[in-house]
Amino acid sequence: MDFVFAPHAVPVLPVLGTEQRFPVRRVFCVGRNYADHAREMGAVDQAEGREPPFFFTKPADAVVGGTGELSVKYPPQTSNLHHEVEMVVALGAGGENVAVDAAKGLIFGYAVGLDLTRRDMQAKAKSKSHPWDMSKGFDQSAVAGVITPVALSGYPEAGRIWLKVNGQIRQEGDLSAMMWTVADIIANLSTLVRLEAGDLIYTGTPAGVGPLVRGDVLEAGVDGLCPLQAQIR
Repeated sequence: MDFVFAPHAVPVLPVLGTEQRFPVRRVFCVGRNYADHAREMGAVDQAEGREPPFFFTKPADAVVGGTGELSVKYPPQTSNLHHEVEMVVALGAGGENVAVDAAKGLIFGYAVGLDLTRRDMQAKAKSKSHPWDMSKGFDQSAVAGVITPVALSGYPEAGRIWLKVNGQIRQEGDLSAMMWTVADIIANLSTLVRLEAGDLIYTGTPAGVGPLVRGDVLEAGVDGLCPLQAQIR
């Protein structure tokens, strides 16, 4: 096949205990999946009631990942970049209209991730009822660490999730506080699009989101998974 130019490289993430790499296909994110975060964002109704989850996406090439301390560029057109620590689900199989009790069978592994947000841009877009893709889907907005395969992690449904910025705790919660479980999320999302191996799902963030500046050092973790380290540059 003759291409006009060389195809772009596929984004990849490292896998714990192997030299293999996980090729990223698509990136889905669940909005406001922790009640405390929904409240801090002003979504009282959603915090008090279990409404169906809603999703947004990031381009696959927004993913920045690897081992060691990751270098993340501070994006342009914002003065209010926010951190959101999340557990990331990496799919090793696909399907559509997947039953909740079959959803775990699609999971390859889990990682710690950061959903970065240009909060000022998002707020402006919301105030005008405009799409807020550019507040979420910018370059290097999907940070992810090493993927831990399910053979090593199991299927975590409870456990501490946390984020430190410059050594100080900013976010802390428990996976058990998610309004929609991972199986629920996969099943619901599969009614909207066909899921495939290589898809990543960011599962939501607990309360405590806040601003970042250049030079900030971030440490993030989920019980049982490889921790994530990054610096904003």
